Amino acid sequence: MFMAVNTVERGNSLSFPKNGEKPKQSTIAVLDGVRAFACFAVICYHVNHLTVNHLWSSAHLGSILSNTMQSGFSGVTLFFILSGFLLFMTYARSLLFDEAWPQMKRFYLRRIFRILPGYYVSLVLMVLIFHREYLQFDHLGQLSLFFSFLMDATAQTYQKLNGPFWTLAIEWQFYMFLPLLALGLRWIVQRGSLRRRLTTLLLCLGALILWGVTIRQWGSNWQQSPHQAAFLPVWLHNMLFFIFYGHSGKYLEDFSIGMIISVLYALFQYAPEHAISRFLPKGSRIFWFAGLLCLFFAVSWPFSSYTYVAWHLFGPHQGMAEVPYSLGYGLCVLGILFGARDLQWFWQLRPLRWLGMLSYGLYMWHLPLIFVFTSYIEPWMRSWNHMLVYSLIWLWVIAIAIPTSYVFHLLIEQPWIKIGSRLVGKKS
Repeated sequence: MFMAVNTVERGNSLSFPKNGEKPKQSTIAVLDGVRAFACFAVICYHVNHLTVNHLWSSAHLGSILSNTMQSGFSGVTLFFILSGFLLFMTYARSLLFDEAWPQMKRFYLRRIFRILPGYYVSLVLMVLIFHREYLQFDHLGQLSLFFSFLMDATAQTYQKLNGPFWTLAIEWQFYMFLPLLALGLRWIVQRGSLRRRLTTLLLCLGALILWGVTIRQWGSNWQQSPHQAAFLPVWLHNMLFFIFYGHSGKYLEDFSIGMIISVLYALFQYAPEHAISRFLPKGSRIFWFAGLLCLFFAVSWPFSSYTYVAWHLFGPHQGMAEVPYSLGYGLCVLGILFGARDLQWFWQLRPLRWLGMLSYGLYMWHLPLIFVFTSYIEPWMRSWNHMLVYSLIWLWVIAIAIPTSYVFHLLIEQPWIKIGSRLVGKKS
């Protein structure tokens, strides 16, 4: 979600491997900028949400524009897509082109040393500074869910203690599940010609999207009608609900779209003569604008007369609610990855990439720090100019949250990343 993952060299333009050579390994520069945008979108959501009644309400802006200003929550969707793309890349190469199968031990060690130290330090500090009630005996059960990355599974811990933490639970569960999922795909996919492998793999990932949507709909229906008859024993149903849905679903459709992008990216790098590989750069602008159209549809479909029919078809079905966002962001990522410089230059800007490097700490710490600021100015907020309050919150983010995240990156993230790199024998 927040890590830079070793993968195929990108630079400013696409380059083909020569004479059957394997592509060089490096960081995809543009995705650092995309990661920064995802983090910025989430921060925007929280800042805008604090001032929604004054600046961004539909009474002031109209329904569509108001919904757009409050749609930064979808930055989480983009994070999930990036994780699916980056972490499935090595598996995609192995499944399609018989690259060496990634070692499970190496995969887990890299994720452990990249994610756990920063998270546990943040969790402990936030409990001690802001939420000491979790040290009381009657809160220890809830605290255990935070320590075990299961805080997304119950209403008592979902978006509690620190709002963004629930997404880290989703991410961590995906990390734990991915190597096992890849082994299952290997059993199905890794035989026959490239054409057969590619077709089978894409169909399997499409089935994962359908599975994610189905589980989300099932969980949403059960939450709305918790007393309906279950086909399984209650204890078994509740256990499956806890594992497969939690409180808002596991967002497998988002991760799967990222995995599909990684399959296309691996195909382009290892089989540039393939018809799909030849089309990807040519279609980059189509992907980009189609993605923007999907995102506009996602924020406007409950309100626009042009999407009235679609809203009545899909709007009541919560399982479909994530699809327009994930499809839109997925198409935009495709456009950026395979696009010319005019689609890539912005995402490669050094300040943006630098913010992408800090995105893990910034994602975890921005909301508690914003609450610290608003708690001090709250007595005066109602009498102040609303745009002034909004600007002051953003100034606080720039002056305090970003530097704090930089110090966090230097003191906590980097040392543990280096330790993990030495253990796995390769830069993480």
